[in-house]
Amino acid sequence: MGSIQYDGLITRFEDRLLSHLQIIIVQKLMREEAFLMSWKDSVSVGDGRTSIWISPQTTITFKFLGSRVPAINKEWLQRLGESANSTTGLIVTTEDGDLAVAEATGPHYPGNLRPN
Repeated sequence: MGSIQYDGLITRFEDRLLSHLQIIIVQKLMREEAFLMSWKDSVSVGDGRTSIWISPQTTITFKFLGSRVPAINKEWLQRLGESANSTTGLIVTTEDGDLAVAEATGPHYPGNLRPN
């Protein structure tokens, strides 16, 4: 399981998903486009959802657990790209279209907070 590190937030995704996200995110940032990215939180951080604003001005790091680059699914990449270009922003989904679950941690992330 790899991670995206962005503005003090570390978000863990499976390497295959992370490879697809990297392509979409880099394409957007190369075009100087800011966008919203959202995912479903794991139960360990509250079982809600998280959205972050990604802009070209902030450093982003992709860390992969494995050393091999997985095969890229062009249809999945297309769906993620269409999502990233929509008004809802990049909704992180699995290859079969379900919402992807991620665990995020960081000094500014209140992921362990639950509503009263």
